[in-house]
Amino acid sequence: MSGTVDYLAAAEATWPPASTRRVGPWTIREGQGGGKRVSAATANGPVADRDIALAEDAMRGLGQPPLFMVRAGADALDALLQANGYHIVDPVEILACPVSMLARPPPPITAFPIWEPLQIMRDLWQEGGVGPTRQAVMARVPGPKAGVLGCSRDRAAGVAFVAVHEKIAMIHAVVVTPAQRRQGTAVNMVRAAACWAQDNGAESLSVLVTSANAPARALYASLGMRIVGKYHYLAKGTQEAGAVG
Repeated sequence: MSGTVDYLAAAEATWPPASTRRVGPWTIREGQGGGKRVSAATANGPVADRDIALAEDAMRGLGQPPLFMVRAGADALDALLQANGYHIVDPVEILACPVSMLARPPPPITAFPIWEPLQIMRDLWQEGGVGPTRQAVMARVPGPKAGVLGCSRDRAAGVAFVAVHEKIAMIHAVVVTPAQRRQGTAVNMVRAAACWAQDNGAESLSVLVTSANAPARALYASLGMRIVGKYHYLAKGTQEAGAVG
């Protein structure tokens, strides 16, 4: 399967920031409320102590608190940021498997892909914390994409988003209503997403999960998805944990 950099490129393409620009050694992302990853700065090469202020000023100029995303193993950058008062938040695991492993249709009328999203899908996302600013991220994805509506007992029970970039399909914004959990809805949506992804040329299926989200990690592990990369954020003060987008 592809390397970590390829999966991060797929994450960027399938859940994109509103804009990006280069400032010194940094890529600065304008998130517009779309989540941490689309709002975080990343280094394009060696970084010196003086460069941190460049990124901080650029992010504050966008109305965003300074936030950095660092791939696992970038120890020098981690140490530099921590020496400047930053601390690690929300370690993230990149999970993936060959799409062929999961591309088996779920039971009839349990999950199906559709784009544009139905209003019930938007409502389910909203109830699950994926509000208008995150839904706006989906709208700006340029490549093949779909929402997946999951149903259980003849009722809408969950929703997810999937998109493809250069043979990698990535699932985002998975929500299952609390009353319908443990009914197989998430599994059915992942399988429907895999079938859709395979039909759209994908060879790998991937998802981003915070290390603290044990139930999601267990779900994807049970489906055969394995860790193919890791990254984390560094912030000052307290920033809300949770969404990896």
